[in-house]
Amino acid sequence: MRKETLLQTMPPAPVQSLGELYAIAFDLAQQAAERYGVLATRRDESFGPVSAVFARLAARERDRAVDLSAACVEACGRPPDIADLRWPPIDLVPASEISDIGDSGLATPYAAWALAARQRQRAFVFWTYIIALAENSPVRSTGEALAREALSDCNLLRRERRLAWRAERKAGPENAMTDHGQRESASAALLESLLLKDMMAWSERLDPIQRGLLLTVDATPLPPAFSAPTDEDGTDARTLDIDQLRHRALRRAEQLSNIYLDDADRAVDQDAMELSQKLAERSIIRLASLRHLASEPG
Repeated sequence: MRKETLLQTMPPAPVQSLGELYAIAFDLAQQAAERYGVLATRRDESFGPVSAVFARLAARERDRAVDLSAACVEACGRPPDIADLRWPPIDLVPASEISDIGDSGLATPYAAWALAARQRQRAFVFWTYIIALAENSPVRSTGEALAREALSDCNLLRRERRLAWRAERKAGPENAMTDHGQRESASAALLESLLLKDMMAWSERLDPIQRGLLLTVDATPLPPAFSAPTDEDGTDARTLDIDQLRHRALRRAEQLSNIYLDDADRAVDQDAMELSQKLAERSIIRLASLRHLASEPG
């Protein structure tokens, strides 16, 4: 299970217009193209196969930027404008990750495809936060389209990553479902139940309006085989103060998002991957909603 946070920085404010949304998306695509382009220009022979992958990735991002510009013209009557940015877009391709590959004497095409898959997964997470915070319908629906595109890209990039792994290892099948995978499912069911208990206890400390908002936050349904277990640390939610409850609920919500994203990454067939992606999307939107509610006074 992932230990790091989904994004190092969350969107600091709701996106207010389609122009702003397209400016963000265009900037993200341009930034990715520039970062990938740095490694695409490497000409040393040993890095050649990796450079070829980054050249393809840079071209994909440049094409994405062109498509986004055209979509912005159609929707807003003008191309994306950096002046519409009210806060710096999140860095989805950290320079440190590019440096790690560029400085490594053992870099492989697999590492390049893996980095790109992480970038599009971060894009999916980013857009689901934007959707959750959106205050108008056009921004929300366009954000949903961008999130779906990111998931589709993830599928393609993971496929390329698997092909690169097999080519490099010249080995057989990757691991399918294991005891670890079964434990992850049980862990998700446990966390869903515990999160729901925390949310219920949290709601009891709020005024009627805030309580209503919290109780409308979508809870991912538990698999029918699992009943509501007891808390692993034995701490009754009602014995915690509200700040402790908020912190624990947010931690559990983020853990669940990580589990579902990992499940999608490990999925061995299309149906399992689509289910995990759907659970991940709902879980990330829930996390964003809980973060927003936790930031409210009271």
